[in-house]
Amino acid sequence: MQRFMSRPGNHVIKSYETYSEMLYRIALVHLGSRQDAEEATQDTFIKLMEKAPEFKDAEHQKAWLIRVLTNTCKTLLGRGWRKREVKLEGAEPLTADSPEDWAMLQLVLALPVKYKTVIHLYYYEDYPVQVISKTLQISESAVKMRLKRGRQLLKLELEGAEPE
Repeated sequence: MQRFMSRPGNHVIKSYETYSEMLYRIALVHLGSRQDAEEATQDTFIKLMEKAPEFKDAEHQKAWLIRVLTNTCKTLLGRGWRKREVKLEGAEPLTADSPEDWAMLQLVLALPVKYKTVIHLYYYEDYPVQVISKTLQISESAVKMRLKRGRQLLKLELEGAEPE
């Protein structure tokens, strides 16, 4: 047991056990596909192994992983073949307590990426604005504005109105 704990790479295993589910959920919200979310999550941990950065603390590591994941998702979304296909069939692993919660989750998934990212981190992962700002490397006011605009889009959808 002692030999196992001192092997190189155990920090990656521990990180995977700690953060993989959260990262997968974030990737699923970004990409809308179970397969793409799994790929993005896997790529994130591969980058962790390759780069082996030094972290100040667990929050720093978590922020780094989320940032790498969101960049990986943006890369996947930017691929030419992906632009031509729309698939949300992989959203079933996300859970909701009621049909209303499920409907709301579907509306969040339909938002543009920059809005659904901050909405998901704020409401579903319980991150404060300051942490989202540091993680996404945008200003706190940008996070607040994206939350506001995302909520407005959701409100318009819930009311059945068309955006102006």
